[in-house]
Amino acid sequence: MRDGELRLEPAPLLMAILNCTPDSFSDGGLWSGERAVEHAQACVRAGATIIDVGGESTRPGAVRIDAPEQIRRTQGVIRELSAWLRAEGRRDVVISIDTTRAAVARAAIDAGAGIINDVSACTEDAELAPLAAAAGAGIVLMHRVLDPSQDRWSHEHRTSLVEGDIVDVVAAALAARVASVAACGVPIESIAIDPGLGFGKTVQENLSLIAGTARFVAMGHPVLVGASRKSFIGAITGESDPARRVAGSVAVHLAAAASGVQLLRVHDVVEHAQALAAWRALRDQR
Repeated sequence: MRDGELRLEPAPLLMAILNCTPDSFSDGGLWSGERAVEHAQACVRAGATIIDVGGESTRPGAVRIDAPEQIRRTQGVIRELSAWLRAEGRRDVVISIDTTRAAVARAAIDAGAGIINDVSACTEDAELAPLAAAAGAGIVLMHRVLDPSQDRWSHEHRTSLVEGDIVDVVAAALAARVASVAACGVPIESIAIDPGLGFGKTVQENLSLIAGTARFVAMGHPVLVGASRKSFIGAITGESDPARRVAGSVAVHLAAAASGVQLLRVHDVVEHAQALAAWRALRDQR
């Protein structure tokens, strides 16, 4: 996956989460305007290679936000951050826009974004894949069982909504979405895939997806995993406060890294960068 000078080595790269929203499950209301830019700058200094800017929460039960409001929340932040990256000579850092709407992605690209991160895998807006092709943007396609407005599940739920082996189901669905997006003109090398932890999946299914990460890596596309602070980690650890799930998030992401995942989407860049530095040193020693 390439944009500017983005390379996938040394893998995995860190994608820092920048939620310019009042209602995200873990950090809603913390980052907007100048505070968002300052936080993004700190994430870059800490080791993030991608800054993923979102103007609509994807937490379970979230209210959908229209395109003009998403643009209002994100475009100025992206424009200012892009200018800062140019001034700093940081062509190795890329901004992504976390949206399912082509209008929002177009505004973000105009402001300096180079990647579209779509949790619907281009199923909500038929114009999004052609936009990515025309703009030369990278794109991340995520699998989901339920969209956020329907997904009110918690770790107490045990009944699967998926028929068959979850890894097989997700791999087949992602392969179909890749083929569809590629048919719209997006180069294969510009497409990454995300098995979509959460989003209507049970705790056991999330664990199976992490254990089966190598299957997604073998599909030949960059793989993104985003376990950061999610409720299934709370179910495993007994921690109800998302902000206190950092250690669990790091553990899950290190397991994904060991399977060859190239991209990790995280809230806590400093902690992940430190853990990855230690992990790489041990890996290289072996």
